[in-house]
Amino acid sequence: MTDLLWQKPGVEVDARIQAFLAGDDVLLDREFFLHDIFASSAHAQGLQRIGLLTSDELAGLEQELTQLAEDFRSGAFVLDARFEDGHSAIEARLTERLGDVGKKIHTGRSRNDQVLVATRLWLKEKLAHLQALAREIAKVALARAEAERALPMPGYTHLQRAVVSSAGMWWAGWAEAFIDDAIRAGDTLALIDCNPLGTAAGYGVNIPLDREHTTAALGFARMQVSPIYAQLSRGKFELAALEALGSATLDLRRLAWDLSLFASAEFGCIALPAQYTTGSSIMPNKRNPDVIELMRASHASVAAARTEIEQLLSLPSGYHRDLQATKGAIFHGFGRGLAALELLPALLASLEWREERLRGAIDSGMYATDVAVEAALAGIPFRDAYRTAAASADSAGRGRSPEGSLAARRSPGAAADLRLEALRERWQGLA
Repeated sequence: MTDLLWQKPGVEVDARIQAFLAGDDVLLDREFFLHDIFASSAHAQGLQRIGLLTSDELAGLEQELTQLAEDFRSGAFVLDARFEDGHSAIEARLTERLGDVGKKIHTGRSRNDQVLVATRLWLKEKLAHLQALAREIAKVALARAEAERALPMPGYTHLQRAVVSSAGMWWAGWAEAFIDDAIRAGDTLALIDCNPLGTAAGYGVNIPLDREHTTAALGFARMQVSPIYAQLSRGKFELAALEALGSATLDLRRLAWDLSLFASAEFGCIALPAQYTTGSSIMPNKRNPDVIELMRASHASVAAARTEIEQLLSLPSGYHRDLQATKGAIFHGFGRGLAALELLPALLASLEWREERLRGAIDSGMYATDVAVEAALAGIPFRDAYRTAAASADSAGRGRSPEGSLAARRSPGAAADLRLEALRERWQGLA
């Protein structure tokens, strides 16, 4: 490991204590390393603008930072146990290549400042990806809602067959859900799109840093003004990002439950593409919907990450080393959540309905609600109509068809009035 910037003369660093302090920093910082390099370049530009670096010194630093990023991408440079973390690795590399000029990169910064801006940039990237995925999922659902709007299927409440429904209604529900998820991702992105670079450890520094320049150079929408709030937002913004992700993975979990049930032999109303199933290691007769089941499990990782950060935030104001643990939480939460969502559009586009099973599952009792509502429209008090329909549920379907039931479902959003145009307009507004 390179010399520690904060090491005091005459104090020996205990290897076990240092290993505990470092935790998984080196491994986790591989995820944020390129963002840290990007922010370091912007910081160097800011230093040059206020006269703390010459133009030649800036040019040398930017050239070496660019080369370090290329070496990291290619594998020529490995962030490993030689370094305390990603930030010290950057400074060590610059010092090795540029001598005293490389040591200047840390002027006006703290390690906390570095990880805060790197993870902030990373979160922006992940939320933009989440928004794009939710929009793509909604697009598939909207297209299938339009194509299959009249395909009858059972509608379930309490896991019991309840009323006649349609594939159009099922798809429209998921379309609207993921439109909302895309909006929430975008709103969260707007919330966190502020630059903490230059706030140091939460109290600023006695240097007139050009924070307006670094805000523009890093592509942030605004500057996070208060250094103290920059610290208060660490963890808070990560939590907000995970909540936006969790909104989508929660919908994914419920959708995956539907698909798990629909794909079972007992329901048998959908066929999954073969690549989304695996063979049993002991039962030659079956294929397992493993992909769907692991999609369903992904929300647990997001929820766990959210809980971990929430528990970390039982802190007074100011910087505390506890906040180091937010890196692992967002890495694991977004890693699992986005990976699951990335597989969903193609799955939804390729699953097939088994129409004969859908129609075969619609029994007479599922028309009882239609009978009760029709009697109420004829002037019979609904309570009385309800009781009469319940008593004759076994014959409620006589002379009726799924198509007729769906055509009569005229309330806004129901089968005969899906309002897909309104959903499509909201979806187009996401662009």
